[in-house]
Amino acid sequence: MSILIDEKSKVIVQGITGRDGAFHAKQMAEYGTLVVGGVTPGKGGDSVDGIPVFDSAHRALSETGADTSIIFVPAKFAKDAMCEAADAGIKLVIAISEGVPTLDVIEAVKFLDEKNVQLIGPNSPGIISPGKAKVGILPGNIFKQGPIGLISRSGTLTYEIVDRLTEGGFGQSTCLGIGGDPVVGLHYLELLDMFEADPETEAVVLVGEIGGDAEEKAADYIAKKISKPVVSFIVGRTAPPGKRMGHAGAIISSGSGTAEEKIAAFEAAGVPVAAEPAEIPVLLKQKLGM
Repeated sequence: MSILIDEKSKVIVQGITGRDGAFHAKQMAEYGTLVVGGVTPGKGGDSVDGIPVFDSAHRALSETGADTSIIFVPAKFAKDAMCEAADAGIKLVIAISEGVPTLDVIEAVKFLDEKNVQLIGPNSPGIISPGKAKVGILPGNIFKQGPIGLISRSGTLTYEIVDRLTEGGFGQSTCLGIGGDPVVGLHYLELLDMFEADPETEAVVLVGEIGGDAEEKAADYIAKKISKPVVSFIVGRTAPPGKRMGHAGAIISSGSGTAEEKIAAFEAAGVPVAAEPAEIPVLLKQKLGM
């Protein structure tokens, strides 16, 4: 199994006629994802690499039966695109768009929650269930089907960690980047529950970042609710206080949200923390008794 997406997921691409939307729609389809349509207002009736384009998410859904949407639109249009997808009846929205205003995301998250729609992102690289489907910009060639789930706040670092996992003999059930913004959709706790319930996921790798207290909350939740082995890695160990490091959510203020605090929380919960990505397969073998 996997979580959130599989070979049956039907995907539409909002912003498919743009440069990034067109490129990644083709990449997703070539990976084996069921990309059933795209959305660009005013471009209905066109096609992109054989993928039909519709004027609205409502029309795309009614014509294709899509259940998942990925959003490649400029930041100022991202909120409307997320809400349009949810209003049309899409059940899972993956927002790749970055630089979306925080207040826009807050409004979109509230609307999607009211519609019982799950959101990944924004500012996310997407999600992949290796060998089944990928919805995002993740490089499919480094992933391998297997029993390890991965949740990450960091996009590009995810690729290095997955490469290390694959080289170390650990395939993956599902991997996703939740996005590095201060406000995002699905976060650690919900995703940990999903992996806990997935019979084919044997262990989870959690990649955190400095800033906020999401990792500390995840550590407490793991200690109380999660029975499967979890291994962690924290990005930003050398970041100075008060300086934003890449992601809008990765900032330490008033001495909180430091790497040291997060590492201590995980270790107290029995979650080993790798000092570098190469250590993750080693720690997994130890946790799994291999």
